[in-house]
Amino acid sequence: MKEDQNRFILRGQTLAFSGNPFEVGADDAVDYRQDGAVVVEGGRIIAVGAATDILKQNTGAPVTNYSDALIMAGFIDSHTHYPQLDIIGSCSQGLVDWLQKHTFPCEAQFSDKAIADNSAEFFLDQCFLNGVTTASVYCTVHSQSVMSFFEAATRRNVCMAAGKVCMDSNSSPDLADTAQSAYDQSKALIERWHGKGRNRYAITPRFALTSSPNQLEALGSLWGENPTALMQTHLSETKDEIARVLGQYPTYDSYYQIYESFGLAGEGAIFGHGIYLSDDERRAISESGAAIAHCPTSNAFMGSGIFNLDVTRRAAPDVLISLASDVGAGVSFSMFATMRAAYEAARFHGVVLHPAEAFWMATCAGAKAMRLNDRLGNLTPGMDADLVVLDLKSNPLIARRVAHAENFIDVLFAQIIMADERAIKATYVAGNIVHQRAHT
Repeated sequence: MKEDQNRFILRGQTLAFSGNPFEVGADDAVDYRQDGAVVVEGGRIIAVGAATDILKQNTGAPVTNYSDALIMAGFIDSHTHYPQLDIIGSCSQGLVDWLQKHTFPCEAQFSDKAIADNSAEFFLDQCFLNGVTTASVYCTVHSQSVMSFFEAATRRNVCMAAGKVCMDSNSSPDLADTAQSAYDQSKALIERWHGKGRNRYAITPRFALTSSPNQLEALGSLWGENPTALMQTHLSETKDEIARVLGQYPTYDSYYQIYESFGLAGEGAIFGHGIYLSDDERRAISESGAAIAHCPTSNAFMGSGIFNLDVTRRAAPDVLISLASDVGAGVSFSMFATMRAAYEAARFHGVVLHPAEAFWMATCAGAKAMRLNDRLGNLTPGMDADLVVLDLKSNPLIARRVAHAENFIDVLFAQIIMADERAIKATYVAGNIVHQRAHT
């Protein structure tokens, strides 16, 4: 490779995936180098390999040596709510109570540009602090909430998907839209933001309970007219929710069938939660190419239930399941906390979630769910240089555990169980460092 002033090298341990560990097994899926290097140029990864080879091929390029730290693709959060920052940790009796008591009053403020701007900036700061470089984000019913979010994302050149929440039923009056206004405003936002820079738009009916048939039909039509956009919504989070939805849509056999019938299913659709799906629904989701965003911290905090990864995958082996924080029902931006909760949920059902599977769900699976897997989610040439550098010994307890680790997988597992945002040594977005932990 020829010398280039814009080229630089990150040296350290490296983690990439050569396959899906659920399909090929962890040993064959993990591509780990103890002394590796990543070459970045023009905001993209142009080479990954053994450090000695990379340095010989790129003489003169500046090198940042991360020593014993791990360089990998940035985390991807496939389901989160930026307007709910101020109600994280709010106590409630369950989902509907939480929406009515905390969520709706909080979101009602987001017609105010100053509030939306401040929350968007804080949200992105928290993402970078936790090594999250991409997310699929719910805004509020207000177009202003989407404008503020994409303006902040554009200034930082970060790849984010977001959309105006649509709801014309069972919501507070100050948050209600209509089928027509949901269509018109979402269409205008798609034209303004989707595919502009690194922005992606996600058509966003909150869930079937808060949308009339007319609204779901309008949004299905909108997605058909803009097929490269994403679609995000909630599905089967609680048993009470399912009963209410089917009561509102009595002619349907299942919750998922409602979305499917209105053209709101298929590749690029991300369904949050999916705790209480039937096997037929799981298979239908898998066959459509849609994804389930597993939100284990939120599910535990809200008492919604415990997602059964094993049963879901046995019913539909090819179903795509990503990981998500679901802030603010979820109580942490940390993908370590999310992976840990996913591990605990799996153990509750008698299954061990392998560390490689958890890290894959937090990176590659999220990118695939968002139809970005050709650009994000893995440490391979051609990908955007959205990277995270992990301090594998970020506190004394982890350092002690790592000192007795049998292998690299053991080290990864220690991160899942014990790490927090202090493990994020650095976060890069399109090759630019956006967070660096102060030396301690």
